Amino acid sequence: MDQVYQIEGVSLTVQMPAELDHPSSKKKKKETDFYLENYHIQHIIFDFRNTNFMGSSGIGVMAGRYRLLDLRGGSVEAVHVSER
Repeated sequence: MDQVYQIEGVSLTVQMPAELDHPSSKKKKKETDFYLENYHIQHIIFDFRNTNFMGSSGIGVMAGRYRLLDLRGGSVEAVHVSER
């Protein structure tokens, strides 16, 4: 597995890109959903350490994954978020 997605137990850590605009958000949603559908993920950690820009579609990615995991009794977390 590459460094962008890491599974540890039932947790998935997702390294977010430098720019989370509409096209990259669509890609990130599709890729994250692959892991949710094919692994027993109960917790997602979105890591924003390298992110300089996030549009509203990036928030949509997180909110959508939150809704999916909430139905399963799971959770979502954001780490290394800038003050902006």
